[in-house]
Amino acid sequence: MKSMTGYGKGVSLRDNRELVVELKSVNHRFLDISTKMSRMFLFAEDIVRNMISQQVTRGHIDVYVNYRLLGTTDKVVTADLALAKGYVEAASKLSNEFPQLNDDFALTALMRCGDVLSVEQAVEDESVLLGMMQEALTQALGQLNVMREEEGNKLREDLLKKLDVIQQLLLKIKEFAPAVVENYREKLRQRVESALQSVEIDEAKLANEVCFFADKCCIDEETTRLATHILHAKEILSTEQPVGKKLDFLVQEFNREVNTICSKSNSTDLTNIALDMKNEVEKMREQVQNLE
Repeated sequence: MKSMTGYGKGVSLRDNRELVVELKSVNHRFLDISTKMSRMFLFAEDIVRNMISQQVTRGHIDVYVNYRLLGTTDKVVTADLALAKGYVEAASKLSNEFPQLNDDFALTALMRCGDVLSVEQAVEDESVLLGMMQEALTQALGQLNVMREEEGNKLREDLLKKLDVIQQLLLKIKEFAPAVVENYREKLRQRVESALQSVEIDEAKLANEVCFFADKCCIDEETTRLATHILHAKEILSTEQPVGKKLDFLVQEFNREVNTICSKSNSTDLTNIALDMKNEVEKMREQVQNLE
């Protein structure tokens, strides 16, 4: 199980060339890859995306690619000989036309003429660059996944602890729920006796009223579903597959059942227990957002 946050770095060195790939991942609903690389690596962008998507299923990933030559320049100076020849011929014509002027046109002056010299990026072998890219990216993905697994294991432990707390609160709710109906029966009897005083209580009507209340506030279905959700969540957490989406949906179901218990509760004590459970569910929801 992995989290969606992590960092990885890979370096490839070949023939006085250095290529560095850095990966930084954060939370995202889907897989979103953003590349920051020079134009000379655009040919490899699809390959980079495919390599990442084979190992990562969710998260926003920034890919930083830095390339440099070690000890030598990666620039090439070229001369436009045809244009230079044109400058020389033009200078010769001007010298003949204006012999009274001092002819100081030399090689240095020719080099300063516009567009005679140009500085260009050296042409690199794409197969070499691709090999370096794949080597560095493989290293970066390895480091990224190690960090994501470490963080994912911590999240797993934390979520399991929260599930244990929810399970304990659920046991309290199950123990307390039957007393709610009995307390209501006694309170209702006391109110009727206080209001009617010497008049005999109609036990059948009292029983009907208590039954109606018991049906209205019954939370057996909700507690049963919560128990099932807890078991299901623990099963999911025991796998090594991406579980973020499954747990995100399951936490929504947790929240739905707890909200129903709160709405049905006619007891302050029961409501307080349910609110404590809701607080734990919310903590789970926040943590689940970090899982792949």
